[in-house]
Amino acid sequence: MEIIKDTNIDFMRAKKISFSISAFLAVAGIVTLALIFTGRGNLGVDFAGGTSVQVKFEKPFKVDTLRKALGDAGFVDANIQDFVAQNVALIKVGLKSGKGEMVADAISDVVRSTFQDNGFEVQAATEIGPAIGAKLRRDALIAVVISTIGIILYIAWRFEFKFGVAAAIATFHDVLAVLFIMTILGREVNLLLVTALLTLAGYSLTDTVVVFDRIRENLRGRKGKTFSEITNRSINDVLKRSIITSLTTFIAVMSILVLGGEVIRDFALALAMGVIIGTYSSVFLASPLVVIWRGDKITQVRK
Repeated sequence: MEIIKDTNIDFMRAKKISFSISAFLAVAGIVTLALIFTGRGNLGVDFAGGTSVQVKFEKPFKVDTLRKALGDAGFVDANIQDFVAQNVALIKVGLKSGKGEMVADAISDVVRSTFQDNGFEVQAATEIGPAIGAKLRRDALIAVVISTIGIILYIAWRFEFKFGVAAAIATFHDVLAVLFIMTILGREVNLLLVTALLTLAGYSLTDTVVVFDRIRENLRGRKGKTFSEITNRSINDVLKRSIITSLTTFIAVMSILVLGGEVIRDFALALAMGVIIGTYSSVFLASPLVVIWRGDKITQVRK
C-alpha cells in the first residue's frame, strides 16, 4: 500500500518551529500536572474522593433519564458509566456521606423514584476518601517516573544514552500534551485516563524506535554525510511506514471512540490524540533533539 511516494523533506529545517510548539505543549502539560497534584485539576472520584454506586437494572434503562434525575436531585457532577449489555450503571459523585446521611442511599432513592417500573439492585457502594485519592495520584506519578527511567535505560542499551534521553523527552512530551488537551476539553482525570497515557507512551516509544533504527542502519552505509543529513534521510525513509501505521491505528481507535460507548470514550479520545502527537514527536522532536545534542560528528551507534 503506497499513500505517498518517496519524499525528500527537510525536517531539520523545521526544528525551531516544532521545538516552539513542543515547548508550549510541555509547559502547559507541566502546569496541568501541578494543578492535578495540588488537587485543583478536574479530578475524577478516583483521585478526588467521593462515592461510587453500581446499580443493576432488571430491564434496559436510559442514561439521559438517570443523569437528569440525579442532576435534579443535586448530584449535578454525577459521572455515569453505562454497561448496556448488562443493564448496569456505575454512578460516581464527588460527595461523601456525612453524619446521619448516606450518599449511596440518596442515590438509590433517586433511582427508585425515577425507574418505578424497572426493578434494580445495588451491586456495590464504595466511598473513596481524600487520603486514598492522594495515594492513587502518588502511585500514578511513580508509575510514570518508573516508565520514563525504563525507557531511557532500554534505548541507552539498544542505541546510546543520548538517544535514550531524547526518546524519554519525546514520550514524556506526548503524555503532557495529551493531559493538557484532555484537561482543556473538560475531561476528567481518572485512572482510566492514566491507563490511556501509559498506553500512548508505549505507542510513541515504538514509533520513535523505528526512526532511530533507520538512523542506525543508515550510519553504516552513507559515508560523507553529516549526522543531520543522515537523520533527515532516515525520517524520509520511514515516513510512508509511519503514516500508514499511524493512520490504521487512528482508524481503529476512532472506531472505539464512536462505537465503544461512554465507558471507554475518554480512553479512546486520549489514544486518538496520542497517535497524532506521538507520530509528530518521533519526527519533529526526538530525532532533532539527538542531532542538536550529538552534533554532526559521525560515530557508529550500538549494533
